[in-house]
Amino acid sequence: MSKHRSQLKILAIFILANALLAFLTFALKLYKNIPGQFDLNTLPKVPDWLLGIANGGIVIILYSIMGFIGYWLARKINLPGIYRIGADWISLFLLPLIIGLAVGLAMIFADKIFTATNAWAGFPHPPFPMSIIASMTASIGEEILYRGFVLSLWAFLLNFFLKRWRLRSVTLTIANVIAALAFGAAHLPGLMMMMHFKSISSIPPIAIAELFLLNGIVGLAAGDRFIRDGLVAAIGVHFWADVVWHVIFPLI
Repeated sequence: MSKHRSQLKILAIFILANALLAFLTFALKLYKNIPGQFDLNTLPKVPDWLLGIANGGIVIILYSIMGFIGYWLARKINLPGIYRIGADWISLFLLPLIIGLAVGLAMIFADKIFTATNAWAGFPHPPFPMSIIASMTASIGEEILYRGFVLSLWAFLLNFFLKRWRLRSVTLTIANVIAALAFGAAHLPGLMMMMHFKSISSIPPIAIAELFLLNGIVGLAAGDRFIRDGLVAAIGVHFWADVVWHVIFPLI
């Protein structure tokens, strides 16, 4: 019981940290520098700090529900959950750092290939220092949702139907792919807002292909770490990949 309580405390810390970052994004007016994400004329005429509190509250409610359900599902099928009991700092921190940096470099390499065709200009990036905050909020929130909840849910469902055939590794692989695809698809609305596409059909196919490829690389790598060492390791992979992609790459 104490081990479960410790894991839930770590999850709560992540959620509260994400809520604080959501609050600061609005309270410090950093959201106004994100390309195409917000039409300032459509936002309610309320103080920025109040928008920050509202968004922080939404983060706490949404990720608490998804996070705790995901943790329960993960434990039901013997996944690590928030972190693998007995894991050392290499598994939880160093390995995700190395994998995340490698994933970030792979994303840059893939982006260069796509943009070399001159048919696609590539994705915009948040300006510094918003890029760091975006990397932190995305790595925490998206990993709670897509690895902690979606991957665990599909692994639980597939295991329920396929457990008689002892196909655990197959079910986990399929669940990881489904979560990665969902993760990629969830970025389509953001792409539309950032680049002012009116509909999904108006997005160039090459842009959709790159979006799913780049997010798929992150998703599969983070999912593998989640299956092996838990949410903490998945967040680490996602964060360092985003730092390379959204922070270092635009600056250089």
